Amino acid sequence: MNTSIVIADDHPLLLRGLTDFLTSKGFNIVGSATDGKAAYNLIVKLKPEIAILDIRMPYKTGLEIAEECLKNNLNTKVILITFDKEEELFEQARKFNVYGYILKEFAIEEIETCIKHVVNNKPYFSEEIASFLNTSPLNSHLKDLEKLTKSELRIVKLISENKTSQDIAEELSISVRTVDKHRSNIVAKLGLDNKPTSLSIWANLNKAHL
Repeated sequence: MNTSIVIADDHPLLLRGLTDFLTSKGFNIVGSATDGKAAYNLIVKLKPEIAILDIRMPYKTGLEIAEECLKNNLNTKVILITFDKEEELFEQARKFNVYGYILKEFAIEEIETCIKHVVNNKPYFSEEIASFLNTSPLNSHLKDLEKLTKSELRIVKLISENKTSQDIAEELSISVRTVDKHRSNIVAKLGLDNKPTSLSIWANLNKAHL
């Protein structure tokens, strides 16, 4: 695998562990950093396909880097790793088009699968996160879902299963054009941006509620 990756974490042991593990699996680790500012500079300079970032780092957080990448139209896909289980962070991750979100205690077990999903433009979020969101006392996700019709909810569920518009059209016996029209309506109702991956990321982040 020649997927180019930058890794950043202010915990040296985790940084070394992830770097060694991914290198042994054939991934191309082009740079590493122990703070957010250095990590963002590496992303700008090296333009890796993927950046694996700790959420909480000195100078710039992983979320701030994701926001900068989105704002500056950088094509690097961001995967966040964290100990945090805070719904507000997941909301920001969705807003900034984060492709992957992994809890640190499962980082080694899940990172390879996560990267393989992300390389194929398929978002990946730890199962533990879905379980947490499903028991969260906050209702923002449910309020968003209440905006959608039954047909739109069915399509969002299929999107959360990483199915394409063509797949959905065949499964529901409708045209691809109709699916795309539904997708546009859903994006508008949820207040997402028009990037092709935004709805897919939102659906994966909220699959526990679908």
